[in-house]
Amino acid sequence: MVWETACRSTGTWWKTHAVLHKFWRKKFLNKLQAIGIRMEKDKKKAVHYLLLSAPWSVLCYYAEDLNLRLPLQALANQASNWSARMLRRLGMPNLLAEEVPNLPLDHYTCQFKVNKLQWFLGSKEQDSFFSSTQRHQILREILATTPYGNIEEGQVGVDRLLNEGVFTAAFPLHDGPYKVPREGLDANTLNQRQILFQYWACWRNWNKYQPLDHIRQYFGEKIAFYFAWLGFYTGWLLPAAVVGTLVFIMGVFMMFDDIPSQEICESEDQFQMCPLCKKCPYWLLSSICSMFMAGRLFDHGGTVFFSVFMTLWAVMFLEYWKRMNATLAHRWDCSDFEDIEERPRPEFVAMAPMTMRNPITGVEEPYFPKRNQIHRILAGSMVIIMMISVVVMFLISIILYRAIITLCFTVFYSACSVVNLIFILMLSKIYIALAHFLTKWEMHRTQSKFEDAFTFKVFIFQFVNFYSSPIYIAIFKGRFVGYPGHYGTLFSVRNEECGPGGCLIELAQELLVIMVGKQMINNVQEIVLPKLKGWWQKYNLRSKMTSNEASSAPVPPVPWQSNCELLVPEGLFDEYLEMVLQFGFVTIFVAAFPLAPLFALLNNWAEIRVDAQKFVCEYRRPVAERAQGIGIWFYILEVITNLAVISNAFLIAFTSDFLPRLYYQYTHATNLHGYVNFTLAYAPDTFVSQYNITCRYRAFREATGQYSLVHWNLLAIRLGFIIVFEHVVFFITRLIELMVPDLPESVEIKVKRERYLAKQALAENQRGGQGHRGTQCPECNSSLAVQLVHIGWGKMRGLVTPGQT
Repeated sequence: MVWETACRSTGTWWKTHAVLHKFWRKKFLNKLQAIGIRMEKDKKKAVHYLLLSAPWSVLCYYAEDLNLRLPLQALANQASNWSARMLRRLGMPNLLAEEVPNLPLDHYTCQFKVNKLQWFLGSKEQDSFFSSTQRHQILREILATTPYGNIEEGQVGVDRLLNEGVFTAAFPLHDGPYKVPREGLDANTLNQRQILFQYWACWRNWNKYQPLDHIRQYFGEKIAFYFAWLGFYTGWLLPAAVVGTLVFIMGVFMMFDDIPSQEICESEDQFQMCPLCKKCPYWLLSSICSMFMAGRLFDHGGTVFFSVFMTLWAVMFLEYWKRMNATLAHRWDCSDFEDIEERPRPEFVAMAPMTMRNPITGVEEPYFPKRNQIHRILAGSMVIIMMISVVVMFLISIILYRAIITLCFTVFYSACSVVNLIFILMLSKIYIALAHFLTKWEMHRTQSKFEDAFTFKVFIFQFVNFYSSPIYIAIFKGRFVGYPGHYGTLFSVRNEECGPGGCLIELAQELLVIMVGKQMINNVQEIVLPKLKGWWQKYNLRSKMTSNEASSAPVPPVPWQSNCELLVPEGLFDEYLEMVLQFGFVTIFVAAFPLAPLFALLNNWAEIRVDAQKFVCEYRRPVAERAQGIGIWFYILEVITNLAVISNAFLIAFTSDFLPRLYYQYTHATNLHGYVNFTLAYAPDTFVSQYNITCRYRAFREATGQYSLVHWNLLAIRLGFIIVFEHVVFFITRLIELMVPDLPESVEIKVKRERYLAKQALAENQRGGQGHRGTQCPECNSSLAVQLVHIGWGKMRGLVTPGQT
């Protein structure tokens, strides 16, 4: 295994920095050599490469220290999914399945112990005993914990050296090129990277299952869980997209037969409407014929059904993802990773002021006092609240500004929108940097807790940033307008009123721009920008190496050089954030835009392949990281699901015309004749006498401007609808949560079986000691269970012999 730690440019630095960097670099490399790391230097003109590898003794020592799990016995990979099982039972061909070569085997595994080396599978093959990802993890741990200066000042690890500019890159190498030679190769001779490219990252695989076990083997559990969740989410979007499209088609047919729409389109000059702003002219209701009919695409009875459907869909999606997560965690042997196996972060180890015994593992570990950490978290929370308050104040100013610029020319509006966009982007960059600093300052023990805390901080800000405009349109806009001659104001500025077509069509337009326009821009950026950045990085690196050899013939780059030309992996935060925000648009505002699941489905089909190509082709190989699931993102999805119930209830009750139409049908006319006139009030006499003209406006008010009895009746109906809607939906969702167990029955049986075998093996070991290693019981491979007891236990996973349940 080759590990590149130095890919540095010897440019013109300040002399003091150059001397200090050289001292740090020499001291760091001397520490690595003292540990036993092997080094091989390769100089390409202005760029120096240092290839690192660890000998067998170092690998064994750190494998035990890191609690790595190694195989005891191999068994066939029996991974499958529900769609494949269903098609198999129906006797139908599975067009989604594709045979991928070199399918990783499943194993009985246990935490590695050097003194029990002989029990592990393949322990005599030192070159292949540890996988490439395990070697990467070991070397990364060594690089992250090796000091090069004063430990109290945090001068520890390669990450600090990278930030200081001592080194410019540190990364593991890919297995080889991802492209298959033109003459072609046998599938069984492809390297792992070529397999992932041919059977996963290529666009022709858009309708195939993802090779999750191959992804996990090459990139680690954390990245594999992301793609497993993304594929699972995309598959569940399919029924939601079908139902949403049918609801939209139903709206198309209802649009042409809608009586209120016909009344508006045929009214001509019957309804003269009051001005929408102080200097706006009077207008005719018939002028909004097309806009009003467009609103009927989304505002009808099917919307209520679809809102309930999508809420239950979201709950069932999360419940079944729990089952999928548990199945993958058990199969990938990481069910207890966060509780037992995860080690403290290297930065935490370096900065912790004391040590304390871990109550679970019994191992002495660095410790940061809980009281001090809580104080830091509270202080950081105050800063976060202040930043969010700045965002909210800015949003209020935008609302006021929108009300003012309706009196100005469109060009001023566009210019100010650009200023608004620039301000939001700058504020977002500042906030993310601040959130990262505060999270480091809070001293979280493990990487999982660190990432969860950082994710929570940033998501709160992005939630306000992304959802504020739709929430304002859906709930607040047009609610506090007042009436002619007595309009409501905010800081002496007249409150915004819904457009002629109503707030629901405005919300649908807003969501259409975000769901379609923004996602298309993001996908183009994810395809084009990495290629441009990669080209520029390759150009810069090669120009440094060939600047003094312009006349020499070009030499094919060595593997570490070609890997150094790739982009630095940007992590999964932005990928998760994009999808989780999309989930919010699909669920929270689905009552206003039933086509949201369809556009999300189309986007995600492309997103999977775009992300796959970035990791396989464009990025340097990331260090494999273990994970137990998708982390705090799952709890964020649960919060969004609960918010979706409340949001859709308010959308239907206050933004949609569903309840006013229903009220009119029961109190006046079932065919809705005269509904338009019913919803329009006359301007007060004081307004008419002042301007000497009569006009109408949308409201349920008397001639004096006071609310009419119909308004109060509708308000009671709306509030009652919200209460009934929420209680019914929440009751059904809780019922679903109780009916769908978090752990699949097959996995639960395996877990119970493992516990039984553990007790049985322990009892046999206590009775017979070492002499019972080879004893076989009629129910299971008892010798294997006893081996696990001798090795040191850990979590017994998969202790079910092939052919048993």
